[in-house]
Amino acid sequence: INQFTHFAPAGRSTVFTQQPTDLVVVAGQPVTLPCSIPGYHGMVLWLRDGMALGVNRDLSGYPRYDIVGDHSKGEYYLLIQRTEIQDDAFFECQAIQAAIRSRPARLTVLVPPDDPVIVGAPVVSLRAADHLNLTCHADNAKPAAAIIWIRNGLVLSGAMYSKTLLRDGKRESTVSTLYLSPSDIESGQQITCRASNKAVPNGKDATVTIDIQHLPIVNLTMEPQPALEGNLVRFHCAAKANPPIIYYRWAKGGNVIPDTSADTYEVLVDHSFFTEPVSCEVTNALGHTNVSRNVDVYFGPRMAAEPQSLQVDLGSDAVFNCAWTGNPSLTIVWMKRGSGVVLSNKNTLTLKGVKQEDAGKYVCRAVVPRVGAGEKEVSLTVNGPPTISSTQTQQALYGEKGQIKCFIRSTPPPDRIAWSWKETVLESGTSGRYTVETVSTEEGVISTLTMSNIVPADFQTIYNCTAWNSFGSDTEIIRLKEQGEDNCIPDRNLGVVILAGIRCHTGPVHLSAYTNYLHCSISPSPPDLKGVGSAKKDIRVEIVHKDHNAARQSEEHTNIKQMMVSESSIIQWPRDTLQLKKHMHIDKTKAN
Repeated sequence: INQFTHFAPAGRSTVFTQQPTDLVVVAGQPVTLPCSIPGYHGMVLWLRDGMALGVNRDLSGYPRYDIVGDHSKGEYYLLIQRTEIQDDAFFECQAIQAAIRSRPARLTVLVPPDDPVIVGAPVVSLRAADHLNLTCHADNAKPAAAIIWIRNGLVLSGAMYSKTLLRDGKRESTVSTLYLSPSDIESGQQITCRASNKAVPNGKDATVTIDIQHLPIVNLTMEPQPALEGNLVRFHCAAKANPPIIYYRWAKGGNVIPDTSADTYEVLVDHSFFTEPVSCEVTNALGHTNVSRNVDVYFGPRMAAEPQSLQVDLGSDAVFNCAWTGNPSLTIVWMKRGSGVVLSNKNTLTLKGVKQEDAGKYVCRAVVPRVGAGEKEVSLTVNGPPTISSTQTQQALYGEKGQIKCFIRSTPPPDRIAWSWKETVLESGTSGRYTVETVSTEEGVISTLTMSNIVPADFQTIYNCTAWNSFGSDTEIIRLKEQGEDNCIPDRNLGVVILAGIRCHTGPVHLSAYTNYLHCSISPSPPDLKGVGSAKKDIRVEIVHKDHNAARQSEEHTNIKQMMVSESSIIQWPRDTLQLKKHMHIDKTKAN
């Protein structure tokens, strides 16, 4: 119904000169709905959604409502001082006596959302590598609020949106959820939720700070690096953590270092720091982080695998192993003691088919440039037949006690050692003027034949020293000469030979390619020679040699030694000795 007309008694009609119109107002703001009926003096009634609010100017039941305007002019304006959601309705003005009513006017009340709320704000904490879900809700809005998310001035996309109509049927609540991956967030970032509708076109904001909690992030440094063994090194454990760091713990090679709980550790380093790392463990409420580092320590050679002395059979291989550690990189050299020849530059030294002469001391030497050197000595013992290395001519004084020594190197040690001369064989103990004693030393075995009283015949006797072990035997021929005299050496120009301190005049010398025969007549000893008998006897001596230029004594010694060595038993020596005497053509009919 737009308008009703009523004719007053004076004949004039009653009409609305002003009627309420549709209005939009924000809740909390005042609004005035006009209603003007000039010349009408009857009852005026305002209705809200069909319900009477009051008559004329009496709206006592609605304290926010007032009727204002000039009554004499028929002005019945409805003033709503502070609009509320219940004011969102249809309003109309009626003149009861005139039976007219205004057109209904729609008052739309806009309600801004409540301040938006971010769940968990003002700080949302999460662990590193976790996803982030932010939820913001803006309630009691009419119309429903629109929500956007803002970070660093930029609107974030991908949020989920939902709204719910409230029980009054007019207002709505809005919920928005924002999902962010771990790679898209940083600790300390601020993210804003902005809710807006027609009542608050600029929106309302709520802000949350992102707190990413993580285990300690540790960086372990040291100075100086590299460091010389024995120098001071400072370790620093720089760490970031959220929540804050609770404590530090230091360890070396897995063993906790006591009385050290700060972020710095100082120590004098040695070689062990090169292989046993130093670690710093930092702990916060979420757990701990451990970081380890080896120290680049410069140190001289230290033995890692010690070589062992070897005892091998003759002809077998000998393999020595030697390992050193050092920093910087070291050089290894294998040499035989007393020789400057480098045999190997590796950890392993291999000697193929060893011989007796390979036996001895070997040195594994390691050198760390500009730092130091070290060496380890080992022995190689070769199992084989004995080796006798005695002086072939030894000295004694006539009439005094004399000794002949036989030095024997033998691995394994000799089973038997025997001396033999003429028809006598003696291994140990005393026989007449002769005594045999054997002494073991680090270098070998020394067997000594002692004669209690040297007589001239002792200087003419051939002594044989023989040693046996499980690998074989060796023998050595030894002669005794009077101390201070020359050996018996023929002189062709003078026709004289000196034999065991006796001057001999030679007869005719018969030379062939292989044999000299010397005939000596023994004359009384000259005044400067003592202890030699005065008998003149003839002795024929055969000296065997290979040619005129060879050393006759050496050749004779070798031939005699070969004839006297017995491979089966020393018991054969008397027979061999007789054969030797026959071969030498020694005339014993009158000789001493």
